[in-house]
Amino acid sequence: MEAGSRIPAWIIWLLAILSLAAFGWAVFGFVLPFEHETGRAMLDTYVAGYDDATVAAMQVLLNGNPVAHDMLRAMYLGPELVLPALLAMLLLTVILKLDTGSRYFGRPVHPALVKAVCALPILYALADYGENFASLTAFSDSASAAIAAAALPWLTKLKFAALAVTLIAIVRFVLIRIGPKAE
Repeated sequence: MEAGSRIPAWIIWLLAILSLAAFGWAVFGFVLPFEHETGRAMLDTYVAGYDDATVAAMQVLLNGNPVAHDMLRAMYLGPELVLPALLAMLLLTVILKLDTGSRYFGRPVHPALVKAVCALPILYALADYGENFASLTAFSDSASAAIAAAALPWLTKLKFAALAVTLIAIVRFVLIRIGPKAE
């Protein structure tokens, strides 16, 4: 039995479909209408990150546009409640399914490294939920708005870094799986 083969493929497909549905809900239900309403992109879509000035500009924009403010809040209380968990579960099940038996170039991989790779999707989800909570707080009348606004750029960078490293690990596992087998 190959490593990870106990995870049925239908579970991965189901998680992929649900993740795509939640992503589509977020994009078509909130991201694109927000951009149409304001002429600006949501901070969540800044893959390369952003700085404190961008957060401050978004605070000003949302204070002057209640429709956009409500749209952003609805996104965080709608699709963004389920998307990070679904995507993290999908990524983790793919990693477990593609696990190469904890070997790299024929040598055993330290168990701590295997656990660290499996923790990456969880780190992504935690960072994404942290970013969502910080956004809800930063763009509100909360006394903690300034602290949340300062944390937003870091949480976004952590979210996308964890996601990128997870995807790189998955590509690595795919390449090992389809590559020549060691004798």
